[in-house]
Amino acid sequence: MKQVIIATKNKGKAKDFEAIFNPYGYEVLTLHDVANDMDVEETGTTFEENAILKAEALAERLQTFVLADDSGLAIDALNGAPGVYSARYAGVEKSDEANMQKVLNELEGVEDEKRTARFCCAIALAGPNMQTKTTFGTCEGVIAHEKKGTNGFGYDPIFFVPTLGKMMAELQPSEKAAISHRGNAIKKIEAELPNLLK
Repeated sequence: MKQVIIATKNKGKAKDFEAIFNPYGYEVLTLHDVANDMDVEETGTTFEENAILKAEALAERLQTFVLADDSGLAIDALNGAPGVYSARYAGVEKSDEANMQKVLNELEGVEDEKRTARFCCAIALAGPNMQTKTTFGTCEGVIAHEKKGTNGFGYDPIFFVPTLGKMMAELQPSEKAAISHRGNAIKKIEAELPNLLK
């Protein structure tokens, strides 16, 4: 099976990428598989900057083609927060539970029509002797008042997808891949994937 390396240690993200790449006949490898000791500091102020930092650092180290993403949740009523701080919104120890609770607390009393939000994903493709490419995808939704669903990770249990009438965490992996911010960002590079992944 052909392999694609994703610069992440996040098991939830790895599953998302598997749902997208497996149909193409690609096995997804993560930092756990190729560079477990590596931790790239995400010092960028945008999703794109962080994705590029991760992709280029790993591509440089492994001397091979690498894909990295940086993604998060942007809530309109919170002026775009948590944004690039989505993973550590409630503290540096990265707790999905604490992050969701913080968002629900901050949106206490905010009516439904003002709870609009989107998941954002920037993907960077880097490799030796190539110009790093980036794409950007979003998925529009509404922040619910309570958690529901056990699939997915991160903020999926509080993110309602109006077009499907379900929480992101209630979707099967293939359903999520079809509409997610990550899936949308990857669709934009799909035409180039066969060449890049050779």
